[in-house]
Amino acid sequence: MTALLINLFYVLIFPGLLFCILMGILLSGLDRIWVARMQRRVGPPILQSWYDFLKCCGKETIVPRHAKKTVYFAAPVVGFAALISIALFLPVVNGRPAFSGTADLVVILYLLTLVSVCMIVGAASSGSPFAGVGLSREMVAMISYELPFVLVILALGKVTLTAESGLPLTFSLQAIWDYQAANGPLLFHWSLIPAAIAMLFVIPCEVGMHPFDVAEAETEICEGTLSEYSGPPLAVFRLTHMVKMYIMTALFYVLFLGGISTGIVAADVAIFILICVLLTFITMSLPHAACARFKVEQVFQFYWTIVAGLALISLILVWLGL
Repeated sequence: MTALLINLFYVLIFPGLLFCILMGILLSGLDRIWVARMQRRVGPPILQSWYDFLKCCGKETIVPRHAKKTVYFAAPVVGFAALISIALFLPVVNGRPAFSGTADLVVILYLLTLVSVCMIVGAASSGSPFAGVGLSREMVAMISYELPFVLVILALGKVTLTAESGLPLTFSLQAIWDYQAANGPLLFHWSLIPAAIAMLFVIPCEVGMHPFDVAEAETEICEGTLSEYSGPPLAVFRLTHMVKMYIMTALFYVLFLGGISTGIVAADVAIFILICVLLTFITMSLPHAACARFKVEQVFQFYWTIVAGLALISLILVWLGL
């Protein structure tokens, strides 16, 4: 009974559902305020994203005539559930995740892909031509950032397990965290600096933030993948977007800044939140305010040349033992 209650706490409260939603609302609100101030606007209140979510929940859901209703309604729910599941694998406090295994990073990679696939499937089920264009763009974006993301994971896995046991790779977040607790954050490992920079570029495209939001370009394809969504299903997709901001910044923290601990849980949580806020500003707010939206081909070219090149440099350096 006690184990069941603990697991429910992990899933529903911390680090699961409730904490993810609160962090997503916080980061989304701060992002909107920062972008507004950099554009010399007043900006909305910090809880505006939450107000928008509640407003969507109260709206009527208009299902397109030719939509596949089961898929149309299931896609946002499955995508959101997959995203919340990722939080349970992140050892954000004291290096102990709610659930752990030997291939956490592989599971997380698949779950992140599932979130994007749910958006693609949901868009396809609506039967809208705008959604069709949006889902094709979403697929290009996935292909673009997945390669550098995988290269970053391979580089981190090689560094961690070479020092620990001499095996070829590790995909365990626990092992990566423990290595950093003993040897310092991987962000300061000189051979992994290019990989860290690559990961910083992966975050905004994975989240779908401007200037990489080619799949939902409002001024071009009328919200693209979400053009036919309304009411609570649209609210769930919007909430998924907010939570994804938190998940990706938390993942960067675990991969490159893990092992930081004061011995006081409250202080560790505060440091973790501050780092997530800082990463949101660097990876999402600054590019949003400074850059125009990329074209689809520009996104692909950028990630398969510059970003993948940075990750590949780190991978080569760590496999050479440097």
